[in-house]
Amino acid sequence: MSEGWNIAILGATGAVGEALLETLAERQFPVGEIYALARHESAGEHLRFGGKSVIVQDAADFDWTQAALACFVAG
Repeated sequence: MSEGWNIAILGATGAVGEALLETLAERQFPVGEIYALARHESAGEHLRFGGKSVIVQDAADFDWTQAALACFVAG
C-alpha cells in the first residue's frame, strides 16, 4: 500500500485512542485516512493527527468498508 492504510479507531476520544493517534503519527505509520470514531455524544469534536484536524464521527453511522484496518480501544 504505497498510499497508506485507511484506519478506523473506535474510541478515538478516550485516553487510549488519543495515545494511539499520537503513536501512529510519531512512528510515521503509513496512513491514508484516519477515521476517528466514538459515540454520538462525541461526534463533531476535533482531534489532531499529523498536524491536521480530524473530525470525530458517530461509530453507529460509520461505513466500515472504508477502513482497511480497525482498532477498537473503546472502554
